[in-house]
Parts: sequence; structure tokens; C-alpha cells
Amino acid sequence: MHVPELIRRKRDGEKLSADELRALIKGYTDGDIPDYQMAAFAMAVYFQSMDSDELGAWTDAMLRSGEVLDLSDIRGVKVDKHSTGGVGDKVSLILAPLAVAAGLKVPMISGRGLGHTGGTLDKLESIPGFDVNQPVGEFRRLVDDIGLGLIGQTGEIAPADKKLYALRDVTATVECIPLIASSIMSKKLAEGIDALVLDVKVGSGAFMKDVDNARKLGETMIGIGQAMGTEVRALITDMDQPLGLAVGNTLEVVESIATLRGEGPEDLTEITVELVCEMLDAADKVDDRDYTKKMLYELLQDGSALHVFREIIEAQGGNPEVCDDPTIMGVADHVVTFGAPKAGVIEHMNAEQVGLAALELGAGRHTKEDDIDPAVGLVFRKKRGETVEKDEPILEIHHNGKGLKDCVARLEKAIRIGDGPADDKPLIIERLG
Repeated sequence: MHVPELIRRKRDGEKLSADELRALIKGYTDGDIPDYQMAAFAMAVYFQSMDSDELGAWTDAMLRSGEVLDLSDIRGVKVDKHSTGGVGDKVSLILAPLAVAAGLKVPMISGRGLGHTGGTLDKLESIPGFDVNQPVGEFRRLVDDIGLGLIGQTGEIAPADKKLYALRDVTATVECIPLIASSIMSKKLAEGIDALVLDVKVGSGAFMKDVDNARKLGETMIGIGQAMGTEVRALITDMDQPLGLAVGNTLEVVESIATLRGEGPEDLTEITVELVCEMLDAADKVDDRDYTKKMLYELLQDGSALHVFREIIEAQGGNPEVCDDPTIMGVADHVVTFGAPKAGVIEHMNAEQVGLAALELGAGRHTKEDDIDPAVGLVFRKKRGETVEKDEPILEIHHNGKGLKDCVARLEKAIRIGDGPADDKPLIIERLG
């Protein structure tokens, strides 16, 4: 295999064979192909894309670069959910225990946040003692015994993706549909799941800024799933404003616990219930969607979902008492309010700028090596479409003395107040699959 020749052919729009693509992935995983050559190949894919045959072979090679879990001996239907990332998106923390309470098994391998989007692992690690670095054997036991495991990507599962993801992040090749789709699907299909539901975010706070590209990404991942014999569904959902009221790791865990009590914000609860309903439907466990959603709301209200969350916290080394007293996780030293500059209607709320505002406080990372401050972030009192008076608090800023001025400057750009009407966008834009 002559790697420069493969790079040139892809650069020029030629189709590569399955054997050539498998050899590229194996060589890169083994360290025989250096980063600079794989970076050049990724940029060629960015501009020339891949057809369905190439993408299927590429994803399969990434999937098989490490261990593919076989959970067939674990009773029950195994279904996972993946979000393409957004601001205030703490859905996984609520969805996973709710899905288990509804009768599913959820083997969930999640990631960390980078830039303006948050990561499920960072939120979980806000809980004192919670260990996301579980070996594969323990992960299997958790899924079997509790119905749920919440871990990070291990060295054994899709190691090619782990290397390529880090490379894409520093070579401006993140926003590439074939590379996004293969990255997500190689990790998820390696979990040994029976079905997968995707939450494809679209809007200012998402990777996909318009519905057409979000639809294309969703359809691409559904196609990969079909080619590999796995049921895949997708919801395209709004990310033009933060989801829920809290942005920041500990603050989002607090909001998740409230939602697991049936006391969460309406938008966060709605999207979680819709996604779990889709997971149950993919598992062939839905006869009547309205009845199923009613049942899911009841599992939040009666504490069943919170009980599962408490179980998994304790099983993975965390302090389950956070479910009763979230202040155990710690709070920021300072809380100040951000007031409306004038009276009117909140017409628009740029989710990306809101995420970057929280990043200025230390709630996220500029690079993968950065430490985060779990206690800092934002809590909204008003959102898009609501009326405010001059100087009325729109949100609280929880900070520890870092980045307050820059945070406020970001918020001033993010929030537009006028005479109305507000941007009118549905929470769930489209269903695919």
C-alpha cells in the first residue's frame, strides 16, 4: 500500500476499495501511518466525501479496530442514544435511567466536552467519586445487573476512532459528514447494541447549522446502521437556544436530578421522553405512543427513574446522596445576575455564544488538556419568547472569579431583545427512519 497514492486518489475524487480503506485504518491504528498522512487523507475526504460503499467499509474498519462487545448473553433489548452535541444538553443523564426504568438495557459509552458543547463524562464526574473509567468486564456486569453502564471510550473499543477524532479536532476536519457519521457509528455499534436512537441537533449551538445538513447526517448514520443490520432512528431537534435552564457541569447534574423527580424544565423533559419513546419503539415495545409517553412521565413522577440513577451512581463509585442533596457536588463562590438591557421580548438566543460564555468561566475546554471548573456556569430565568422588563434578571452567572467580563460580553451578543415576535422553532423538527 502506497499511502501518498491513496491520498492523491481521494483528493482527486476517486473511489477507494474496501481493502484499501481497511489497510489505511489498520496502518493508522498500529502506528505505521503517521498523523500527517492521515490528516491529509481526512482533508481529502472533507472536500471529496465518500460514497455509501466507501463509508460502510471505513466505518466497519474503525469498528473492528478494537473489541466489539457481544452482549447477546445479557437478557433484554440493548438500546443506546447518541446526541451530536449542544448547549445545556444533559439528556443522557435523565434518558438512560428512564429507559432502564421502562424496561430497556442501556450500554452507554459517552465523550467529553470540547469548545462550546458539554460532555456527558464531565457532567458525571461532577458527582463525587463517580468513575467513568470502567473496564469492559465491569461495564458488562453493570449492564447485566442494573441495566445501565455509563463509561468513557476505552482503549479496547474503536481505538482508530479515538486517534482519528483527536486528529480531526486539530486539523479543521471535524465538520465533515462522512467522518462525523463513521466516528459516531463505529463507537456505538461496538457497544453490542440492538438499536440506536440519534438526537441530531441543528442550529446556532450545533455542528449542523441548517436542517438540510442535519437531515443528511441523520440519513447517513441510518444508512450505516442498515448496512450493518442495526435498527437506527433519528430525531432532528432544535439547538438555537440552550436545552433546559442550566449550562455547566454541576448545574446540569442538579437540573437532571430535578427532572428525574418530575420537576424539570418542560423542553428538557419533553425531548427526553420523546427520545426514550423512540428507543422503546425501536425495541418493538410500543403499541400506542401516547400511552407510552404517559407511562414515561409517570416513571419520572414516581421516582422510578431517579432510583435507577441512584443505583448507577453507587455502583460506579459515586456518592448517591447527591440525589437528595445536590449541594454535595459543590457550588461556585459567586452568583451574579445578568439583567435585560431594555424591556421587550427575548426574540433570539444564540446557543453557541451562550456556550462560549460558560466556557469563559471555566465550564468547558479550549483544548483537550484543559481542566474544567465543574461548579461554574449559567442558570436561565427567562428564555426565548418570554417578556422582560429593563434590568430584570434573564439568568444567573455562577463563577469563581474567572472570566466574568468576557462571559458578560458573550451574553450581550447572544441575547436579542425586541418588540417580538420571537423566533418560532419547534423543539422536535423532524423524525427520520
